[in-house]
Amino acid sequence: MRREYDASRDNHAFKPKRIYDPIHRFIELDAGEVALLGAPAVQRLRRLRQLGLAYLAFPSAEHSRFSHALGALAIGTRAFDALRVHSPEAFDSERDFRTKRTLLRASLLLHDLGHGPFSHACESVLGVRHEQRTEAILANADLRASIAALGVDPDAVLGLIVGARDADPVLRELVSGPNLDADRMDYLLRDAYFTGVAGGTYDAEQLIESLRVVEVDGRPQLGVDGRGVVALESFVLARYMMFATVYFHNTTRAFERVLRDVLEVLWPDPRALDAIDEFLAWDDFRVIDDIRTMEGEGVRALRERRTVYGLAAEFNAEEDLQTFELCERALRERFGEDAVWSDSQEQLLHRLPLTTSGAAPTVRVRLMGRIVDARTASDLIAKLSGKVYWRKLFVRTDRASVDEARAICADLIATGGQPRLL
Repeated sequence: MRREYDASRDNHAFKPKRIYDPIHRFIELDAGEVALLGAPAVQRLRRLRQLGLAYLAFPSAEHSRFSHALGALAIGTRAFDALRVHSPEAFDSERDFRTKRTLLRASLLLHDLGHGPFSHACESVLGVRHEQRTEAILANADLRASIAALGVDPDAVLGLIVGARDADPVLRELVSGPNLDADRMDYLLRDAYFTGVAGGTYDAEQLIESLRVVEVDGRPQLGVDGRGVVALESFVLARYMMFATVYFHNTTRAFERVLRDVLEVLWPDPRALDAIDEFLAWDDFRVIDDIRTMEGEGVRALRERRTVYGLAAEFNAEEDLQTFELCERALRERFGEDAVWSDSQEQLLHRLPLTTSGAAPTVRVRLMGRIVDARTASDLIAKLSGKVYWRKLFVRTDRASVDEARAICADLIATGGQPRLL
């Protein structure tokens, strides 16, 4: 009698799948995670660039949200395994650790599912945040079945991704922040690597090995050992460097403005993409393909990298606001309202915990037997815990002279806003 092949008898049948990554080297996935990776919504991440239009400023920035999802899984797993070593008391049992580890890995693999084409440019046109899209995507029966096959609750995965209050606080921090999440741990290293920005790197090894589970008001929280403060500082500084150098680069911002105008023409009815199946049918490749037959200056600019907005001046300090407004007013008076675009961005480099007030601590640090706020443990982090600003003034190249606009702003900056006496 012929016997059917029993894979469970063959140890080789369950060898982890190994994927090579330039940041984390080999990333291993088990059979259930490989099945989850094959879901169409996950494979779509291959067709979404992690940095949107930044490739127009940094030609090597072609990496995808798919590779980032794998990277977040990899570095998040390393962080969680370090907690098992340094904070074993945080886990009830080996089974508790394994269950939470599987939940964490699934959540990190799926955390970016709700992003649309070119990410934030898409959100500004469609008016729906990617977290809401993720919730709709995770309602898919087949995807929920693949998650459940791992032995975790699909609703628990969603809770970690959106930062639900009732989610495990340590896992929630590792998945959705606001400061020590694996999402940020990976994208800083990955984006720095593919853009070539050395200042975007940080001491990942030391930071991971310094992570601890600390108890505050009877509840566990993710914190850092005092010996890891310098690594935490490098982490915060890396975020600043990447925003200043890459994420708010003037070329990237200028083309994002152009793309937004093009998307408003491509999607005249934003509500048409509310249905999740229709939304998932769109990716970066489809947008570029669909605009190929369209006419207009913005379309040509995206296809051929033509400059529509030229940078006239930029200001990176809060105290520059008055000069920024003077320059903006002068440019509009000289070239007209429609010829000038004012771009103002701000970020909290070291964020306060979700749903808390400004008086709440940032990262907890175990320092000399005490649990303190990271702002107490580090003057540098204290200084970087507020908002930082990037304000830029652009002029349309078809309606204004970029050189003249720069001269106007340079004169106002040099004289402190006072007209130069001739």
